[in-house]
Amino acid sequence: MSVPSIEVRNVTVHYGEVLALDHANITLDPGRVCALVGMNGSGKSTLFKAIMGMVRPDSGTVLINGASPLKSRKSGAIGYVPQSEEIDWDFPLSVRDVVMMGRFGHMGLRRHAKKSDNDAVDHALERVELTDYASRAIGQLSCGQKKRAFVARGIAQGASVLLLDEPFAGVDKRSEATMTTLLRELSADGATILVSTHDLHAVPILADEAVLLMRRVLMHGDPHEVLKPNNLALAFGLDVLNRGTTV
Repeated sequence: MSVPSIEVRNVTVHYGEVLALDHANITLDPGRVCALVGMNGSGKSTLFKAIMGMVRPDSGTVLINGASPLKSRKSGAIGYVPQSEEIDWDFPLSVRDVVMMGRFGHMGLRRHAKKSDNDAVDHALERVELTDYASRAIGQLSCGQKKRAFVARGIAQGASVLLLDEPFAGVDKRSEATMTTLLRELSADGATILVSTHDLHAVPILADEAVLLMRRVLMHGDPHEVLKPNNLALAFGLDVLNRGTTV
């Protein structure tokens, strides 16, 4: 029996008087893509932070491949693709520089790139179809290309768990399709991928399973079941029944 890639057990998180997560439980096995669905303020970002060890739960535990989030981060097991607004795109870094950051844990204190580091970066850039953009400033890329550059950082890092926070926000349909194909390929190679998204149309194509979150996990299962209107109404309110499936 394999060890779960992500195991969140009864995790509760408060920010002062505000309850962000309430006894949340999620278990994801290797090689799975899971969509994390919930309205703004439902706890999605807090869940990501708890998984990465950036937020310490008031109660409950988080394990990544059976180890603590801190140990997993130090070993490079977790890769993170942030929302675009979290990044200073004016900072003078090339696409290759960003991807090379994923290799820092494999380097010595001087962070001198060895052949193995350069080879890993070359492979990651090829995998996400950004080889021709390697020397371009990261801020000059399209939104979809930026997201792929951060996925490449995780690939170069050797991460077995990838967390993507709204990777389809502001992305055109072609880039979304490219990203979806890439994530499916990575999961087929054994990576476990947790994707926060508001684009519910894309979830059944992208994900093997879905989690409906409203501070606690309301449902976790097959995307077609989770995304039924009556279930979505539990998390988004009754008006979701009249608004279509993009929230």
